[in-house]
Amino acid sequence: MRIAYLDCFSGISGDMFLGALVDAGVPLELLDSAAQALNVGVRLEARKVVRGGLTGTKVDVLAGDASAAPTQSHSHNHSHTHAHRHDGVTHTHEHSHPHTHTHAEAHDHAHAHKHQHDRAHPHEPSQEAVPAPVHEHEGHRSLSTILGIIDAAPLSPAVKQYATRAFQLLGEAEAGIHSIPIDRVHFHEVGAVDTIVDIVCAAAGAEHLGVDRWFASPLNVGSGTVQCAHGTLPVPAPATLALIGNAPMYAAGPPMERVTPTGAAILRMLEASYGVLPAVRASSTGYGAGGRDTPGQPNLLRMIVGELGAENAVDPGTEQIAILETVVDDSTPQLIAWVSEQLLHAGAWDVYRIPVQMKKGRSGVQITVLCHPERLSALRDLLFRETTTIGVHWRIENKLALPREFAEVVTPWGPVRIKIARDTAGAVSNALPEYEDCRRIAEQHHIPLKQVMLEASRVYSASADGSPQPS
Repeated sequence: MRIAYLDCFSGISGDMFLGALVDAGVPLELLDSAAQALNVGVRLEARKVVRGGLTGTKVDVLAGDASAAPTQSHSHNHSHTHAHRHDGVTHTHEHSHPHTHTHAEAHDHAHAHKHQHDRAHPHEPSQEAVPAPVHEHEGHRSLSTILGIIDAAPLSPAVKQYATRAFQLLGEAEAGIHSIPIDRVHFHEVGAVDTIVDIVCAAAGAEHLGVDRWFASPLNVGSGTVQCAHGTLPVPAPATLALIGNAPMYAAGPPMERVTPTGAAILRMLEASYGVLPAVRASSTGYGAGGRDTPGQPNLLRMIVGELGAENAVDPGTEQIAILETVVDDSTPQLIAWVSEQLLHAGAWDVYRIPVQMKKGRSGVQITVLCHPERLSALRDLLFRETTTIGVHWRIENKLALPREFAEVVTPWGPVRIKIARDTAGAVSNALPEYEDCRRIAEQHHIPLKQVMLEASRVYSASADGSPQPS
């Protein structure tokens, strides 16, 4: 299996991801062709830079004319402050990477920028409480307009699908944060062009790599604050935090914004799984540079592309699983049963309990929870809230799962679904009646559960070819 691993030790932004792609071997011409296909008057330029003593690739978005100055880039270091007013409120921002500038409808807008930077850094949107009719602002683009630009471009269906998903996620995040309909989210024209190019080129580069699965380290989101008249907001920015979701994150290095909304949207677009570096045999490595050279913390995104090692490449059905365990010796059986039910309702794949002998001769119960890694934090909190434990162990492991499908058979009492598992050759490995269907029939008709299950299995086995059409 071909994978790519993103080591986000200094975060991730759109230009960092593009730089890592080029540094790992994706032709700049391919990304530039995708940018020009958008017909928004830009081109790409790549250059080698040094960040914290390490060399990486910096990708800039430039005006289409080769002699023009960068529309969103300058060749000097990044120290960027915004001061702007919305509805009489003054805001100031300190940032490290570019990200999308969005607006709710119908508000006055005036900027005063004082900056030295590598790319223009649009600020977060203001919240507009008064609804207004949908229209295009001068200098702004709506989400539907941006999606139309992507759809009209001569790009592959896969690139369009990736880019559309990323912008939908960005729009949903902004709409949720500001409590506005998604069709009233607008992107500042400079920021919109920059973000369209970043996301579309990221999708084109990902397609070129031919990666089967993307992985990423926990995200260094940075630290610091955004000062507003109504209070102090911490990094990560609200849109970034909404897009990160349940992904693991932390803060390290000098205070600055390290994960931008565009970077977070790219990770969501790629459906990256988070964890430690798998046993990969690297075929290429790339370092993508951010705009600022930070002492003691190289401002780089590392990309490792290669094949999974033999221990992880047993089967393409391999996926990650989170395991939580805790032991309690002072809870009643009723409480343990309640907690198990709550864990399952909260998204656990399975919960099992094992009697254990603890220190000082005490009997206890070990609770083990299996879940998707994204549910780890929520289920951990549930264990702390609902049990008497004061410590929970957790780990991320790999599991193999056979492909599954459902077929439906008709018994004398009604339909029953059959869960069918197939081996790697496509042959049926297991076929079992669904318990909930059989239980429902048993309760409705007052017949033994085992009779319903046996009859459903018999009907399935007696079918013409042994494998009915999936329902």
